[in-house]
Amino acid sequence: MPNPVVFFEILGRDKAALESFYAGLFEWQMTPANSEAPDTYAMVSTGRGISGGIGKSMDGGPGHVTFYVEVENIQDALSRVESRGGKRVLGPEPLPNGPVIALFTDPEGRVVGLVEAANPRSSNSSQDDFQ
Repeated sequence: MPNPVVFFEILGRDKAALESFYAGLFEWQMTPANSEAPDTYAMVSTGRGISGGIGKSMDGGPGHVTFYVEVENIQDALSRVESRGGKRVLGPEPLPNGPVIALFTDPEGRVVGLVEAANPRSSNSSQDDFQ
């Protein structure tokens, strides 16, 4: 069975400008993910389809867009990534009150996310965990 895309993330230098752009363009609803640091990251509700996040790039760089693919076992998936020429960037990393995630680059350097299924093979299980 194919692994579904369950979350997206848009990171950049100016979180407020990104929020304004995407909210105005697509009517997405933004909710701060952390009340102690509301200028850092917001959860995105698209109304339909997958949800996501918009935030400030951690390194102050231009940022990137990442999609997250749900997998049954994140360590096994990272091993497959590395055996096929990709490189681990982060993780596995458990999120506070959320799923376990990891990031890797494909052989050409694009960043892709992985999220471990809370209930393997259940529809949108990890997408719900991000919220």
